[in-house]
Amino acid sequence: MDASLKPQERLAQALAEPLAEVDALIRERMASEHAPRIPAVTDHLIGAGGKRIRPMLTLAAARMNGYPGPYDVHLAATVEFIHTATLLHDDVVDGSGQRRGRPTANILWDNKSSVLVGDYLFARSFQLMVETGSLRVLDILASAAATIAEGEVLQLTAMSDLATSEDVYLKIVRGKTAALFSAATEVGGVIAGIPDDLVGALHRYGDALGIAFQMVDDLLDWQTGEAAGKNFGDDFRERKMTLPIIRAVAGAEGEEWAFWVRTIGRGAQEEGDLEAAFDLLKRRGAIESTRQTALAWAETAKRALDPLPDTELRDLLRNLADYVVVRIQ
Repeated sequence: MDASLKPQERLAQALAEPLAEVDALIRERMASEHAPRIPAVTDHLIGAGGKRIRPMLTLAAARMNGYPGPYDVHLAATVEFIHTATLLHDDVVDGSGQRRGRPTANILWDNKSSVLVGDYLFARSFQLMVETGSLRVLDILASAAATIAEGEVLQLTAMSDLATSEDVYLKIVRGKTAALFSAATEVGGVIAGIPDDLVGALHRYGDALGIAFQMVDDLLDWQTGEAAGKNFGDDFRERKMTLPIIRAVAGAEGEEWAFWVRTIGRGAQEEGDLEAAFDLLKRRGAIESTRQTALAWAETAKRALDPLPDTELRDLLRNLADYVVVRIQ
């Protein structure tokens, strides 16, 4: 295996055969006899070059425990459909104009199409779950879908609320991001038929990895250049209470507090405010402390894998946890 590849690329290489089956199944199930817009919208997003991290987590969790297939492929496609559906809905909610370097579906088509195609993909995901014949798998993934929606609604209610605590932030992250990571790894273990304690270890890995992943994404909002993969300061403009902002606000007094009330609380942002916010985050150590917290969650993810079989796939999952946080400078 080429050591120069990134961890997710090495993982994709190790899982190349089942991943090809996942892609084929996705294309088969996103088809629609009567509504050609469905595959068009779906292909626009799925074909945009996503990393396929979530389906790879399902495949790796199953195959590192000796499962030969085929239902891990069904579950990996399920996870990708759920993820894609949430992205379609999120872009409508957030009014996003770009994702993965391309115009969003709601811009190219319209909001109605994005919402309805997202609904279609959720329905397809449940069909795939049922085909495994496992009620436990159905329960895990159905619960994850509900938790994701709950997390998104909680984020809406916390938007621009300067009283948002780190506990609330963690609930949001566990809902909108970590829930699908942990479900992806957990169902891989369930379909492989491993003991409950090992299934629990896989769940803990996915949960911690998802939390680290989202914290890093929040930090990338304050980075410039290609490494960030997003526009500098988008979360500030959208008045999202991410962990760096929560920690900066927590120590604010006087003029600093008035600044956050105006820019985040009231949304009265002016030219130069983004740069001022960035300076405050650095001065309060909010960026560095968030980076350290993300690193700690990555270590938690790696430790969770200790009881699992000592295989190449386990090593690759550990490396993936490291890579998630290496993205931040």
